[in-house]
Amino acid sequence: MGERVVILGVGLHPFGRHPEKSVGELARVAALGALKDAGVQFKDVQAGFCGHVVQGVGAGLRTFGEVGLTGIPITNVELACASSSRAAMLAADAISGGIYDLAMVIGVEKMERGLLSGVGGAEGGYQAKMGINLMPALYAMMAQRHMHLYGTKHEHFAQVSVKSHRNGALNPNAQYQKPLTLEDVLNSRMIADPITLYECSPTTDGASAVILASEKKAKQYTKSPVYMDTWEGGTPQYVRGESDFLEGPNTMLAQRVYEKAGIGPEDVDVAQVHAKEQIAVEPPYRQASVHVVVGLADDEAAEPFLEPGGLGDDHRRRRHADDEGAEKGDHLERASRERHPDS
Repeated sequence: MGERVVILGVGLHPFGRHPEKSVGELARVAALGALKDAGVQFKDVQAGFCGHVVQGVGAGLRTFGEVGLTGIPITNVELACASSSRAAMLAADAISGGIYDLAMVIGVEKMERGLLSGVGGAEGGYQAKMGINLMPALYAMMAQRHMHLYGTKHEHFAQVSVKSHRNGALNPNAQYQKPLTLEDVLNSRMIADPITLYECSPTTDGASAVILASEKKAKQYTKSPVYMDTWEGGTPQYVRGESDFLEGPNTMLAQRVYEKAGIGPEDVDVAQVHAKEQIAVEPPYRQASVHVVVGLADDEAAEPFLEPGGLGDDHRRRRHADDEGAEKGDHLERASRERHPDS
């Protein structure tokens, strides 16, 4: 077992439209906030990792250069929506493996207004050739498929937007800080049926930063360490038969994390589901589906999970019977076999 990894400090630049600021300026605010939170001086950071997508060659050098020029190795990481998550995992791997004791991860992006397409760049890829590379259209088809298979209603997906806007109203770093009602979401302009305007994430400008340390190093700065206990990453897999609803082997990755951490989905009190800052839309359908594949809900019984109070910052969803935790584990294993028969 490698060195345990500690989250020593975090920082954010508020998200929104910041045309007057450069990428480096956004990153500097987040980085300095993380250093202050950790009680660390930048000269003690041994390595930097920068997650970004559309900022061009050498963005990591520019962003870290805003904080200082100390000669540390800097790695640029581009993995679409998972860029900064992957950057943090690479830093954690390096610390766990004993290469570094103290590393900084910065995630930064400045985006243009309007719809963005999926992966593929100038070549487009097969989705572009099929005409389904615009995110609202692609996720609308996935949502329609889910509604067809399980009888899910548009109102269930819309509740995720209601939850997100409610949380945003409480977060000074959020781009939008106004709560919305279910009627507001459902009656907003249709973008790609059933996805409406208020069910789409905006493009945005902002930055985040985190200081990661080995457990031994962290003892110099804190007596109450917060551990980055377990992490996993993956990419899409070809699966015979019915296509999956999500990009990537999420069920399999969730199983790995649960096994490594020694817990099950019934032990999870808070689940934060990512929203794409690199693309134009994050339909609530997708957040709801992620709860299914990580075992927090079942496909056939997801609707109650999406009712008012089922998702949010102040509610915990638990099974009603003591033995349902085991049933949920069986569901995860069965779903994994169905989606990944060769795993």
